Amino acid sequence: MRTGRGPAAVPAGPRLADLAPDQRLRRLELTVTRRLDGLLHGQYRGLLPGPGSEPAGSREYRPGEDEVRRMDWAVTARTTVPHVRVVDADRELTTWLLVDASASMEFGTAELDKRELSVAAVAAVGFLTAGVGNRLGALLAAPAGLRRFPAQSGRTHLLGLLRALLAAPRTADHDGAPGGFEPPDLADALRSAERVATRRGLVVVVSDFLDGLPDDPDRPPPWERGLRRLAVRHQVLAVEVTDPRELELPDVGLITLIDPETGRRREVCTSDRRLRERYAAAAAAQRDQVRHALRRSGATHLPLRTDSDWCADIARHVQSQRRLAAAPAGSASGGVA
Repeated sequence: MRTGRGPAAVPAGPRLADLAPDQRLRRLELTVTRRLDGLLHGQYRGLLPGPGSEPAGSREYRPGEDEVRRMDWAVTARTTVPHVRVVDADRELTTWLLVDASASMEFGTAELDKRELSVAAVAAVGFLTAGVGNRLGALLAAPAGLRRFPAQSGRTHLLGLLRALLAAPRTADHDGAPGGFEPPDLADALRSAERVATRRGLVVVVSDFLDGLPDDPDRPPPWERGLRRLAVRHQVLAVEVTDPRELELPDVGLITLIDPETGRRREVCTSDRRLRERYAAAAAAQRDQVRHALRRSGATHLPLRTDSDWCADIARHVQSQRRLAAAPAGSASGGVA
């Protein structure tokens, strides 16, 4: 079952989209820098601990956390205990962002819609990876096509990128109903990201990952292969954006559900408890399908919801990754960098 539109909740304050562009940009910058201030001073690997390139010893293998391809077979053979290689990150980082701006990302019933939350996630990634020599580039998969922003460094570049993402046209700007144009293909966008990300670094994919999701949960989605190919060379962070109304229907009587990608409509009566239960079960299965595909691809998964404190969710993720990176051999915890 695909997502549909239900009644929108009344936000507690002005929505991000209701503000002028400069006000929206300023709010994002203040939110990120104030809420994540303690996380903005450290190596970029705090966002996503990765192999890097410089050897720095070995430690014991931790099932479920370490990749088999990082096994240090020489140390493993000598000690008879599985070990993985530990390496320091490169001094300079190139980060590529792939932002899904398809029709399904324009849905939202909380203070932010999914499209606005994706820009907020980009802002957080941008400030968290900012540093001397670090570069940030982006690909925007929008209804008008794939738009590329070259990788550059500096705060001015980051703010210009955020301004462009906030100003990107929406479905309503493309004459007609949601089904009146060819939506962007996430699998194709991932192939484009593989072509532009030539230097080993960090790739962040921000999407709801609903594009082409098959009805058969045993079949991999078409974007899984591209994500796996990126994860072979780069550290990949998959930011999954969802809205609460995609997970369950409220009991509000007769509503019209719309598939934002195709424009198909269907009227349903949400007073039917069994219908709401079937919808919730189908939605949960769909999110499990996405989660399993992301895990198989080798990407690190960061789920964000439009009705939750996205800044706190990102902070918890960063702190968790930093503890993982700083943990000594045989320990599951460590200090925050």
